[in-house]
Amino acid sequence: MTGNPKFDGRPTWAEISLSALRHNVKAIQRHIGNKRKVLCVVKANAYGHGAVGVSKGLEKAGADWFGVTCAAEGIELREAGIRKPILVLTGFWPGEEEALLRYRLTPAITQLEQLRLLERTVARKRSKQTVDVHLKIDTGMNRLGVAPVDLPRFVRVLAACPHLRLAGTFTHFASAEDFTHDQTERQEKAFAAALAELRAAGLNPSITHLANSAGIAARPSTWADMVRPGAILYGYHQFYDPPEREAEMKAKLPLRPVLSLRSRIILLRDVPAGQGVGYNARFVAQRDSRVAVIAAGYADGLVRQRSNGNLHEGYRSRVIVKGRCAPLVGTISMDLSAVDVTDIPGVRVGDVCTIYGKDGCAIYPSDVARELHTVTSDLLCAIGKRVPCFYVP
Repeated sequence: MTGNPKFDGRPTWAEISLSALRHNVKAIQRHIGNKRKVLCVVKANAYGHGAVGVSKGLEKAGADWFGVTCAAEGIELREAGIRKPILVLTGFWPGEEEALLRYRLTPAITQLEQLRLLERTVARKRSKQTVDVHLKIDTGMNRLGVAPVDLPRFVRVLAACPHLRLAGTFTHFASAEDFTHDQTERQEKAFAAALAELRAAGLNPSITHLANSAGIAARPSTWADMVRPGAILYGYHQFYDPPEREAEMKAKLPLRPVLSLRSRIILLRDVPAGQGVGYNARFVAQRDSRVAVIAAGYADGLVRQRSNGNLHEGYRSRVIVKGRCAPLVGTISMDLSAVDVTDIPGVRVGDVCTIYGKDGCAIYPSDVARELHTVTSDLLCAIGKRVPCFYVP
């Protein structure tokens, strides 16, 4: 779609395809079977797609849970009318307890002191309310989570917290997309042992969940009671190792990119040969050139790493103008970028420039991520909140 969204102001916007979002949710549900729940990860403004708009679309599409990073992200969804359970995946910071209770947010417990903080808050209210929590177990990522050696203490502390109930137990994989070593298998075994220990202590782990996007796509043994899709919700597979697994996973779980990022040409310049363009004259015209200035820069998600110098550097980074790929030239700045349109006839001020998406040819964030040796989520999360999102059927 390269239509004319109705908004006043700066002509840079994202189009979010709700039909692609629905397709991806249904594809995930078919892939894992209807007995398992789906927790849709919408942290970081739904990976740049707009948390509220995406979550409303996902709720209609059959999402069972939502995953956010902090209480503030959960509050935004509740205030927008989202009713499904929301898990605060990274736990909570002291002082967020009241907000968790008020907005019915389910916290992950990543350290024992969080149990005590939450219990004191509920008890202070003299409420008979029982608050659900999910226990996060560190099975080898060595980041957040209660270590398996501390599970006996967790059981004792939870028993002393009458207002809290264990409603779920989970872990997070460090490298589920990598099949060249056995780290994920070791994490699976550690998680199974932890669940057995909880059960032996008389504690029901309740909903168990391990699988992130790569686990959902490639490791059925990790699906458990619930899965947590992130990047695959938005249409992107991980980069698998060995690489030949990627085509296999794409065939098993076909996805559609949800986002198109577009801007408009706001100025056309004739640049004589020998003249530089942009900061530090990183690009110097080797011929008389026609350069289009677009109203998008790195504050909008057109990351600075895509800056191009002269032709001998390869013109790695391109955008789409009038259905044709055109190279970015010069250093990408915060609010503006330059595109060489010398070889594209009929370009005018006001024409649409597609940064990510399809318009004749296609450029997707996953393609750019591979060029830049990063992950697709890195580029999606770079899309600034000043970029308005338009949700199309």
